Amino acid sequence: MAFLGAQASAVLQDEGAEAPARLCPPILVQDGEEEEEGQAETYLCVLWHSGRLGLAYYDSADSTIYFLPDTPDCDHLKLLRRVVDEINPRSIITSAKQDENMARFLGGLVSPEHKELGSPETVLLPRVDFGLEISKQRILSGNFSFIPESLTYTEKILFLSSIIPFDCPLMIQALGGLLKFLNRRRVSVELEDGSVNVPILGFKKFVLTHLVSIDQDTYSVLQIFKSETHPSVYKVTSGLKEGLSLFGILNRCRSKRGEKLLRLWLMRPTQDLEELNSRLDVIQFFLLPQNQEMALTLHRLLSHIKNVPLILKRMLLSQTKVSDWKILYETVYSALGLRDTCRSLPQSTQLFRDIAQEFSDDLCHIACLINKVVDFEGSIAENRFTVRPNIDPDLDEKKRRLMGLPSFLTEVARKELETLDSRIPSCCVLYIPLFLSEEKLHYRSSRTKELDSILGDLHCEIRDGETLLMYQLQCQVLSRGAMLNRVIDLASRLDVLLALAGAARDYGYSRPQYSSKIPGVRIQDGRHPLMELCSHTFVPNSAESGGDRGRIKIITGPNSSGKSIYLKQIGLITFMALVGSFVPAGKAEVGAVDAIFTRIHNFESVSLGLSTFMIDLNQVAKAVNNATERSLVLIDEFGKGTNTVDGLALLASVLRHWVYQGPNCPQIFVATNFVNLIQLQPPGSLVEYLTMETCRDGNDLIFLYQVREGVANASHASHTAAQAGLPAKLITRGLEVSELIQKGKPIKPDKGLLKDNQIENCQALVDKFLKLDLEDPELDLSNFMIQQVLPTASSIL
Repeated sequence: MAFLGAQASAVLQDEGAEAPARLCPPILVQDGEEEEEGQAETYLCVLWHSGRLGLAYYDSADSTIYFLPDTPDCDHLKLLRRVVDEINPRSIITSAKQDENMARFLGGLVSPEHKELGSPETVLLPRVDFGLEISKQRILSGNFSFIPESLTYTEKILFLSSIIPFDCPLMIQALGGLLKFLNRRRVSVELEDGSVNVPILGFKKFVLTHLVSIDQDTYSVLQIFKSETHPSVYKVTSGLKEGLSLFGILNRCRSKRGEKLLRLWLMRPTQDLEELNSRLDVIQFFLLPQNQEMALTLHRLLSHIKNVPLILKRMLLSQTKVSDWKILYETVYSALGLRDTCRSLPQSTQLFRDIAQEFSDDLCHIACLINKVVDFEGSIAENRFTVRPNIDPDLDEKKRRLMGLPSFLTEVARKELETLDSRIPSCCVLYIPLFLSEEKLHYRSSRTKELDSILGDLHCEIRDGETLLMYQLQCQVLSRGAMLNRVIDLASRLDVLLALAGAARDYGYSRPQYSSKIPGVRIQDGRHPLMELCSHTFVPNSAESGGDRGRIKIITGPNSSGKSIYLKQIGLITFMALVGSFVPAGKAEVGAVDAIFTRIHNFESVSLGLSTFMIDLNQVAKAVNNATERSLVLIDEFGKGTNTVDGLALLASVLRHWVYQGPNCPQIFVATNFVNLIQLQPPGSLVEYLTMETCRDGNDLIFLYQVREGVANASHASHTAAQAGLPAKLITRGLEVSELIQKGKPIKPDKGLLKDNQIENCQALVDKFLKLDLEDPELDLSNFMIQQVLPTASSIL
């Protein structure tokens, strides 16, 4: 409202007492950088009935629901175990009416072994919440942003049927139960108004076929991932950074989504040869010298590909940031650059063809709309969404009025002053409620009332108009959300493959070959991808396993001769090939490997409640119970955690168990210092013996780190002890004792290591004990200990 004030100053204040109704603007926060998404959480809903498994889970990172069509599973729910290990859900939702197998499985999740990793919450819903018809209606009645609003109910059914297999009853029931849980728990919208729905940007199929089974122990010992505490004091609360790991040296991704996809690929090694070769084809293309400039161009464009799913999620919740529009524009603009670049690349490569075709003209439409509508500089300056000129004539006119309002009100005040008493020296026109302050009178005249009807509430009307335009623009973007998600998926895939190509070029990796005819691996001049970066020289070694001969390789050799590194490099090269990466080897051929099992290091923890040897046994038991003829098993120094004879017997029994399986024996590499193990193995072609080559230079032992056929004749533990810094006299005594044990002779105390007269004092004390008459009723043992034993203790100990 316009008022007159008794001061000569041009003041503008817009605070209408009866402001018109307007749209509530979304929460907009200035932010020049892409905000990191919070801790991603997943919520898994699962049903198991009559040997079949159906599940669906919600990932808060990309606001997407993933579903697994009805799949057979055994009574031990091994498939469900793989899913839980992979997605690590915060909550597992299932029916309160469950059978014994599911109850046993859920009970196992709270065992000490899983408590160490943080067991998920178990949520039981009434069986009625999982009704088939109720679940279908819950899906069909959902208000999902990726479904065009113009579709009729019948068209909506057809649209969803093209995405979700409604002929999988268990999966549909699990999906219905998940939607019920999400709405009840209000995941991601806990603090929002009740009318705000849980953001769901799409449904995607979750695929587990052709995956290679690898447990968490194997990931740890092979250092696929390795988290370390961040050294910066400013990141103590944020926690961890990636240490020296396979993921760390391969991760050259330019986008967060690419980094996330690379981690996912490492979590999902596959046997799908078509998928693996398609990845290798792209890597090989970018390794050609003439394509390096093209790779740099794509890298530069990928650095502008940001986390669009997070922006779409904020749009759904009306929490769009000022910077989101510029980030989205840069992402779409860069995606168009990727499309144009990939159209010039060979279309015989599937990825290039997909990018060229699926990066549609809708990207141009979105980019043009954003660039035409959004005033980026004005939005940052005013910390809210602002619109460019020439979009809405009415809005432009209101802005023009607002910009000219101070001078206009000054002119009105001058004319008003002419009608006032001559004793009033000056006045100004304000937009404030009627009130008295500082002994100055504020009042309304007929002229200011006329201004109210002409000018109205300009500030609010402008914001309402810009908010309406922003809402319309958001609707245009959200209607193409599925296409944008597909664009990000393809761009992330390209980002990962460029990262793998860069690592292969810098580290001298080669392309692996795949063969379904051999169950094992054949590696020529293999290297450990991490160890070669930490040592000045690294000696390559070959490995071969497969066919009917040499399925079990027993590797002996001195301590510190490289046996463990050899085992790990075999596992890492095989793993990298199953991810679709080039490998650190001169040549590598990988067969149909379905699992990798390891017993290399144990991870002790008080919370596990297990001894060191029990942890070793658990790791070996997994391999014995689950390994097939296509599995790779790596065992290092099993049996050393208990009595030597018992440990040797257990290792021999495990190997005999596999030997007796004949053609069903897994591909096994065993490193051990039990040289006597050779005598306990049955004759046959399945077992081969390897050793780490060494040579003597006087009294020094030189490690050549080269694998050859044969058996080590000694562990050379004394040499390792000398390198560790043990005193020479202790090492000499150790060699004497070892020789006596091997010859079966008694071990006598070394007088040189005893105190003066220690043996004589001990003998004298023993004689005193032998002279005691324990049946004498007058014998005082306490007095004997005080007077006879304790005084001589210092000379004995």
